[in-house]
Amino acid sequence: MSACACEGPSFSPCDSPARRQWLMATVGAGGALAVTALIPFVSSLTPSERAKAAGAPVEVDIGKLAPGEMMVVEWRGKPVWILNRTPEMLQALKKAEPMLADPASEKPQQPAYATNETRSRRPELLVAVGICTHLGCSPSQAFTAADPKLGADWPGGFLCPCHGSTFDFAGRVFKNKPAPTNLEIPPHQFLSDARLLIGSDEQTKT
Repeated sequence: MSACACEGPSFSPCDSPARRQWLMATVGAGGALAVTALIPFVSSLTPSERAKAAGAPVEVDIGKLAPGEMMVVEWRGKPVWILNRTPEMLQALKKAEPMLADPASEKPQQPAYATNETRSRRPELLVAVGICTHLGCSPSQAFTAADPKLGADWPGGFLCPCHGSTFDFAGRVFKNKPAPTNLEIPPHQFLSDARLLIGSDEQTKT
């Protein structure tokens, strides 16, 4: 009879060579299963999500963005607005100029190709980081001209709900507001009429 008992009132763990081999095989199989279970999780971290978090360019389909509509995408953890401006919105830019703190975009908040009245590569398409330059809040749409809450001379644009900074349809800040500068225009380029790449341009390969 074996010196170890595997059942009954005098049960104690067996330590036979056969049992040790069985335990090693079981542990080995369990380890293999654990590694297999980790594969989907590890795969989920590579490579696109890590690249986006690190600031990789983001490609966007803008083919269905109608005039007057705005979409928001994420780049480097920031909201980026893409606004297809109507002719009325573009006309409002000129009306707003006397009320703006930096109408000519002299402060370097945009690439050289966006240092113009519309702050854009295409007049109708605004691409801007939707973060107020005061304390980092996200402004909301205030597209209606002469909004009673903003006054009869309000040309339309954006309102930061935190401390009242206002921006026109080009992301230019109005005078006497807490925000010190215009909104940031990120590097971007058009890959086609319907494809926009945010975070990279001909000069800045990020």
